[in-house]
Amino acid sequence: MEWIFEPWPWYVAGPLIALIMFLLIFVGKQFGMSSNLRTMCTMCGADNAADFFNFDWKAQRWNLVVVVGAVIGGFIGAHFLTNDAAVAINPETIATLQDLGFSSAGNAYLPDELFSIDALLNMKSLAILLIGGLLIGFGARYAGGCTSGHAISGLSNLQLPSLIAVIGFFIGGLFMIHVLFPLIF
Repeated sequence: MEWIFEPWPWYVAGPLIALIMFLLIFVGKQFGMSSNLRTMCTMCGADNAADFFNFDWKAQRWNLVVVVGAVIGGFIGAHFLTNDAAVAINPETIATLQDLGFSSAGNAYLPDELFSIDALLNMKSLAILLIGGLLIGFGARYAGGCTSGHAISGLSNLQLPSLIAVIGFFIGGLFMIHVLFPLIF
């Protein structure tokens, strides 16, 4: 018997996210993935090197469960609940990506040209991943949180800085895709 799973529709997933956010607000917690990196660094002793990491990480243990759940949930979703590994992308987007050298566009969840073991041996791909990771890390720290923290938790709490950060994330994403991405590839 073959199981066929479809993504949850927005009217199921959206209210579930809203319910989780309501529960977090109710118990006085804020969700964010980038804060977990700070917690993990502190657990490993980074508080001895920088004051930024000098805080009570044990108070954030609950948020580490979110990371574990995201990893396990992603694995289960990708390996057991997905009927097709390819993402449904507009045919024009697939053609544009293929013109830029991404032959796996429309056939794989992540482009093999960036996320395969071979890509780590390619200096251009490795430089893109390292520079991109550095910029994302800097941006998340400078903005006081990551996209999930601001867009989900911050906006749920009606925080103006989160609204400004989310607008900045979208502008940066559009700039990257329409201006920098074609220059890189």
